[in-house]
Amino acid sequence: MSKITFLGAGSTVFAKNVLGDCLQTPALQGFEIALFDIDHERLQDSANMLNNIKKTSGSTSIIKAYTDRKEALRGAKYVVNAIQVGGYDPCTITDFEIPKKYGLRQTIADTVGIGGIFRNLRTIPVMLDFAADIREVCPDALFLNYTNPMAVLTNVMNTYGGVRTVGLCHSVQVCVPHLFEHLDIDQTGVKAKIAGINHMAWLLEVTKDGVDLYPEIKKRAAEKQKEKHKDMVRYEMMLKFGHYITESSEHNAEYHPYFIKRSYPELVDRFNIPLDEYPRRCIDQISRWKQMREDLVNDANLTHERSHEYASYIFEAIETDVPFKIGGNVMNTGLITNLPREACVEVPCLVDRNGVTPTYVGDLPPQLAALNRTNINTQLLTIEAAITGKREHIYHAAMLDPHTSAELSMDDIVAMCDELIEAHGKWLPEYK
Repeated sequence: MSKITFLGAGSTVFAKNVLGDCLQTPALQGFEIALFDIDHERLQDSANMLNNIKKTSGSTSIIKAYTDRKEALRGAKYVVNAIQVGGYDPCTITDFEIPKKYGLRQTIADTVGIGGIFRNLRTIPVMLDFAADIREVCPDALFLNYTNPMAVLTNVMNTYGGVRTVGLCHSVQVCVPHLFEHLDIDQTGVKAKIAGINHMAWLLEVTKDGVDLYPEIKKRAAEKQKEKHKDMVRYEMMLKFGHYITESSEHNAEYHPYFIKRSYPELVDRFNIPLDEYPRRCIDQISRWKQMREDLVNDANLTHERSHEYASYIFEAIETDVPFKIGGNVMNTGLITNLPREACVEVPCLVDRNGVTPTYVGDLPPQLAALNRTNINTQLLTIEAAITGKREHIYHAAMLDPHTSAELSMDDIVAMCDELIEAHGKWLPEYK
């Protein structure tokens, strides 16, 4: 029996989408769906929910919850990762509150920036433990990483974990539909090419019947900027740098040095930037969980419609050898020629029985590659810190981050990192 293992299965809503999709997919019938989470109550919630969907969908797959991670992984053909190390309390709170004391404000803090750095540092050791288990009990498994910070964790699993890994993010899938819907443009028959790095990939080309749609997109975007809306940062970046970015404005506000500035506080209002957005989302999700739990876990008649998540389509393409195209995060083996080869990049990939095959992109426009490199610098130094255990590389990663370095002195960056290391305590390994 083939096996799909889901690590972080206590993420019940996400497990419903990814594994509910698998239960709906003909090519994946008869699989074992193995669930693992360190929170045993949430683990059982997800198992109950999926068994409800199994019943209503008529799936022949088997749902099994494990409290032993290695046994959950043993013999797996596919592994899906959706963990969050440290959760909202205490780690996310720490990532926001200590930088705020130094005058550094954030929106999401899960990719780069000081929050992204420390999320990486507490997650990488756990991921490398996963990798050790996988090499032992399912060495040929394909590892699908959904956990942020996407680029760094996918890089680490490939480079240091010895595990065949592709990182998956929603932003590529929804980029064109959301943009066209907001600008009231018909997206029927539109062709698009997207590449870059995770959360900062670029809509390089967008055409219909051979006609470049960018002039009309920019015209409508410029008009939209006259009134406040939720995508003002991305529109501003497109109008200044020439291309639209895949990930949301609240994310991109903190990836660049241009928008969240103590010396220009009016920019936050001008570009409608939601500071401290991620903690608000966490609080809202926690408050809504009681009702969501009742709706998801205790509804014996729960149904599911296949979502846009890539996982089940990847598994289906490999099982059936019917090709499927994705936007995947993979190592830059010469795929984007003006980004570092040691970086993880987000490019179009073809999936079939051979697995996930990335496609060649070539050079990005020079200004876009330059913007990507500012974030890659911090990503690579964060990996260096995690692998060497040297505290100085944490400082380097933070000092090279565009937003952090634009706001704080080097001495304040070092002091802030030291305070964050102390506050995270047991969530981090020891750094010398």
